[in-house]
Amino acid sequence: MKLSAFKFDLPDDAIALHPTLNRDESRLMVVHRKTGKIEHRLFKDILEYFNEGDIMLMNDTKVFPARLYGKKEKTGAKIEVFLLRELNSDAYLWDVLVDPARKIRVGNKLYFGDNDLVAEVIDNTTSRGRTIRFLFDKGEVEFRKLINELGETPIPNDIKNQRPTEAEDRVRYQTIFAQHVGAVAAPTAGLHFTPHLVRRLQLKGVEIEPITLHVGLGTFREVDVEDLTKHKTDSENYNVPIMTAERVNEAIMAKKNVCAIGTTVMRTLETSVTAGGKLKASSGWTDKFIFPPYDFRVCKSLVTNFHKPMSTLLMMVCAFGGYDLVMKAYDIAIKERYRFFSYGDAMLIL
Repeated sequence: MKLSAFKFDLPDDAIALHPTLNRDESRLMVVHRKTGKIEHRLFKDILEYFNEGDIMLMNDTKVFPARLYGKKEKTGAKIEVFLLRELNSDAYLWDVLVDPARKIRVGNKLYFGDNDLVAEVIDNTTSRGRTIRFLFDKGEVEFRKLINELGETPIPNDIKNQRPTEAEDRVRYQTIFAQHVGAVAAPTAGLHFTPHLVRRLQLKGVEIEPITLHVGLGTFREVDVEDLTKHKTDSENYNVPIMTAERVNEAIMAKKNVCAIGTTVMRTLETSVTAGGKLKASSGWTDKFIFPPYDFRVCKSLVTNFHKPMSTLLMMVCAFGGYDLVMKAYDIAIKERYRFFSYGDAMLIL
């Protein structure tokens, strides 16, 4: 398919700038692939669509405060550094994005806080990308603690450009499953779950199993080629635990409903599935890009947020739910004033 097939008009006020008061009271659109039926529910009603022995797979990555504000040596010019990926923990080497990029060159020193943290630019990677080395000698634990103090929650620019980051974001832009630090963006489908809802699911016999995919900014990167076969995605680090793989394979054999909570989970599963349709325990890096047509081999259902036009996330959802049905659902979502993007409402595709 072509990029232009995923274009639609999204009103500016459709992007949710804040989460709902209660996580599980966002709206839930339920889309039935076999019949084309579309229902309008609340997220906590998801309980009604799953039974004993079904499995929900959650991304347990944890977002860290990746956006740092500081100043450049000598001039004192204000700069923003967005931490993308740790390259070497012993040497405190990181790939970052910088703004304004034109002012930040190799050899510059950057200061954060009250000079609590200093970094040196050692390489240019892209027009906005740099590799920096933090000049720090107090160990990884103290370094992480300082980043947590100085950094800002990296809410997406589509939200940040319309309102400042708030204290609430540090809690709400994090799922209740967050365990393993490494994401610079939240796996947003998981944001709708509460401990109470999880407990109710478990009492019904629904299993909750973890996978990890550390979400990067590539998730939000615009596709700039009409021919989707020519698009390349950024690599992201993932892990499928042995226990998760075993549970999923047992559920597949028993013909139970295996549900991916989010596109990050779906991409990880499709990276780790064997030719025979079994999930294998594995870890590494994935740059898998899923768009229609695609034959999914693990999951029978998907929970996901409403995504922006021409995004890779929308493409994956269309591949799973069927292009015509999903685009129809999106048209209805706009008319019914569903809330889009990271803090928005959810869709369950069955």
